Amino acid sequence: MAGRGDLTSPGASTPPQPPGRRPPASPGDLAEVAARFCALLHAAGAPVSPERAGRLARAVQLASPYTVDELYWLARVTLVAGLSDVAVFDRVFAQVFGGLVDPADWRGNAPPPAPVNAGAPGPQPPPETVPPGPPGPVRRDGPPRSRMSERANEERPDSDGDESRDSETLVVLAAESAEERLRSREFSTLTDSELAALRTLSEKLVVATPSRRSRRSARHRSGDRLDLRATLRRSRRTGGEPVYAIRRRSRPKPRRLVAICDVSGSMEQFSRAYLTLLLATVRSAGSRAEAFVFATRLTRLTRQLRLSSPDVALERAGRKAPDWSGGTRIGQALKEFNDSFGRRGVARGAVVVVVSDGWERSDTDAIAREMARLSRLAHKIVWVNPRKAALGYAPLAGGMAAALPYVDRFVSGHNLAAFDEVLEAVRSAR
Repeated sequence: MAGRGDLTSPGASTPPQPPGRRPPASPGDLAEVAARFCALLHAAGAPVSPERAGRLARAVQLASPYTVDELYWLARVTLVAGLSDVAVFDRVFAQVFGGLVDPADWRGNAPPPAPVNAGAPGPQPPPETVPPGPPGPVRRDGPPRSRMSERANEERPDSDGDESRDSETLVVLAAESAEERLRSREFSTLTDSELAALRTLSEKLVVATPSRRSRRSARHRSGDRLDLRATLRRSRRTGGEPVYAIRRRSRPKPRRLVAICDVSGSMEQFSRAYLTLLLATVRSAGSRAEAFVFATRLTRLTRQLRLSSPDVALERAGRKAPDWSGGTRIGQALKEFNDSFGRRGVARGAVVVVVSDGWERSDTDAIAREMARLSRLAHKIVWVNPRKAALGYAPLAGGMAAALPYVDRFVSGHNLAAFDEVLEAVRSAR
């Protein structure tokens, strides 16, 4: 690639164009070059798909790289998906584009000849005779180095070889989207703009719970019950003889989902993000979901979170819970839930998700007692503790240690990527 859009075929060298005269790129040629280059990468073991080949062709047409250095980084950002593929990409790129001459290396002078032995670098002039500016032809023994790193090496003549090699360590440039960055950010470090983006991403969440057998049944060929009335009605077509037996079986029904979130002072840095996820959970599950928050007392937020506007729903949910960021009484909140909602049918056979760090300011025996009651009512209990992701974490808090024997799944859910584990725990059977 000598000029902007001068790609003809991989491995072919074309005369460079002056900087003021750059012919437009040909979409057909770009597509062919990108397809052949990606085919070589795929044959070498790099996971390059045809979609990425088309993405590379569009990127080259839009960015119009003028130097081989620019082409290298443009192709690497577009095609390389992980650190393990960098070595394969460098080797194939050096084999395909290593013989091309960079026009930025000879400003108006005669182009230097191509290297005779591409495997070993040619003789270098003494340091005092090296003219300032970009390097010579691109070597085939590795990717082209950036000019910034070479200038940094020239400014440090007293550095040894090891430090020079360390300074030339390549950094993987990944085309990471805002969604991917947000998925790896912890909920405790999200800004207001990132919380708004989280609210948009949470609308795509699909919450599924395990199914259970309902009292209603439906016709099925392999049903376990005989539908006598339908069989006799069908026998009218065969002269009153019940030739065909019609069977029925129970119709599966998704279980109810109950979310109980701790919004006390110890969970303040996580509560804003989890309230957003509670809103998405209630909207996704519909009438099968119930949402509660607690600090010093329990507050039901199901009706507030079902409003049409997410902003209005979150605002009313905040006003509904006056003890927001207050003290923590997990045992009292669980007792209120079991007495007022749990045994009345809300938690019976449901999947209960408790979001709390387990820090209890009162007696922990109440937590063990109420968790035992809740485990007898619910189908499964999933406890989400965002502090579980910390290195060397152990459930030593009194409330967490008292509740853990009655928990079916114990997950962290500290960011959006880890929240997928929460959804999997909700979706899976006991």
